[in-house]
Amino acid sequence: MPEGNEIHRWAERHTKAFVGKKLHVEAPGGRFADADAIDGKTLKKIHAVGKHLGYEFGPDAILHVHLGRYGDWTEGVGELLPVKGALRVRLSRQCAKKAGSSASPRSAQDDNGEASTTRHGWYSEDDGSTSLEPADVDWIELRGPSDCSLYDREQWKKLLGRLGPDALNGDDPEPAFAKIARSKTQIAALLMDQSVLSGIGNIYRAELLYRARLSPFLAGKDVPKTTVEAMWNDSIPLLKAGMVDRRIVTTLPKDRPHGEGKPLKPEVHYVYRRHGKPCWVCGTKVQRQEMAGRSLYWCPTCQAE
Repeated sequence: MPEGNEIHRWAERHTKAFVGKKLHVEAPGGRFADADAIDGKTLKKIHAVGKHLGYEFGPDAILHVHLGRYGDWTEGVGELLPVKGALRVRLSRQCAKKAGSSASPRSAQDDNGEASTTRHGWYSEDDGSTSLEPADVDWIELRGPSDCSLYDREQWKKLLGRLGPDALNGDDPEPAFAKIARSKTQIAALLMDQSVLSGIGNIYRAELLYRARLSPFLAGKDVPKTTVEAMWNDSIPLLKAGMVDRRIVTTLPKDRPHGEGKPLKPEVHYVYRRHGKPCWVCGTKVQRQEMAGRSLYWCPTCQAE
């Protein structure tokens, strides 16, 4: 599931591409019933909060997108492609032309003379590079989200009221610290609770706990506040780095087998999806078990209770 770094990355790119412009909004498959309500309107602002995106066309016209586990955006320059797959919604500049029509005045072409498009790959395969500058993007397509619906202002406010602070928005973390300090719930479950902290998913959860050398099984109330504060502070540069490199690199060069240069794919995490393999630091076999419906990864030596 995309985590906060990826949500903020999309918001940043789409802001540069579309905010302040009138957009054509369509749902060719009929899976977004309110497309006509915002079609032809100017996109005022894009909100990114935790794992939620809000495309604001007016105070009571906010396109809410939650990518869930399988949602993703496709970006393109030039002609709109023929509709393929379960396309939920497409947003495009009004200058973008459909395939087969006269070429867009902003068309970018690849080496074969065809319209340029790019699709971000699965996080572990994507190093954050792209052939498109955000300002050059003519259209975006959304497939596979868990939600794509039109919110009014009151619905958006209710959503925000359910979410904990988002480190990438510069939010005050004290409400989250207070919830954790009162809770008997295990800290690993609390970090995944979006009402406690927004934007932290399974990867950052596992890696932040490891970097803090903290047992995932401690109750929130038993974790020193200084440790919780340290994890919050640690999350900020990691999330920001993940906006550039979607692989989410959390290991330090000194802990990798190859300590110099860009980390190899197997070296980017300490424990996430490394179960059964030796810990980079102590050599103990990394463990995995289910917690709150997701796989939890940890090193029993470095993160002993």
